Amino acid sequence: MHIVNPQLDAYLLDHCTPADDVLRDLAEETRRLLPQHTSMQITQDEGAFLTLLVQLTGAELAVEVGTFTGYSALCIARGLAPGGQLVACDVSEEWTGIARRYWERAGVAGSIDLRIAPALDTLRALPTDEVIDFAFVDADKTGYPDYYEELVRRLRPGGVIALDNVLQAGRVVDPAATDPSVTAIRAVNDTIAADPRVTSVLLPLRDGVTVVRKR
Repeated sequence: MHIVNPQLDAYLLDHCTPADDVLRDLAEETRRLLPQHTSMQITQDEGAFLTLLVQLTGAELAVEVGTFTGYSALCIARGLAPGGQLVACDVSEEWTGIARRYWERAGVAGSIDLRIAPALDTLRALPTDEVIDFAFVDADKTGYPDYYEELVRRLRPGGVIALDNVLQAGRVVDPAATDPSVTAIRAVNDTIAADPRVTSVLLPLRDGVTVVRKR
């Protein structure tokens, strides 16, 4: 499903903040080394959107669930307030090994606390205080309902969560799509829409991005 006319794609990318050499090289290396997984990497416009969201929240503490080769983490880290910290959750030493090199090159490695472990374990080990300013979820889709709940309870009032891939290539509205990933995404979408703790909007950006703000 093309949410936006694909003929507009280049125009959209040409009219947002451009990726610099570090981001372009990271995207290219990811495509070259992991061609079967390139769909896991966010796009230039989504990266610019993340940086902007982080800057708008004035975030000092951010959490990312699903780091892959580090493009989104780099974008988030660049938006943090001075002295800010990003807790990045992933399970792959191989993929995040690529990320570390580019974080160093970009000068943001000191702002990123990478934790290699199941993300739910990492989230549940965090303090329960409402201190998280910003969170980004882009990991295994079946985990989204649990990731959301662990994050929203730790989010400060006014804090923001962004969740990626919430349209599942349009399958969320296809009754025949009953695989676990789509079912889990439908569940978290419904939960967020009905959650009195937050206000939210589901944006047709790429494969769908939900932005949640805690009341």
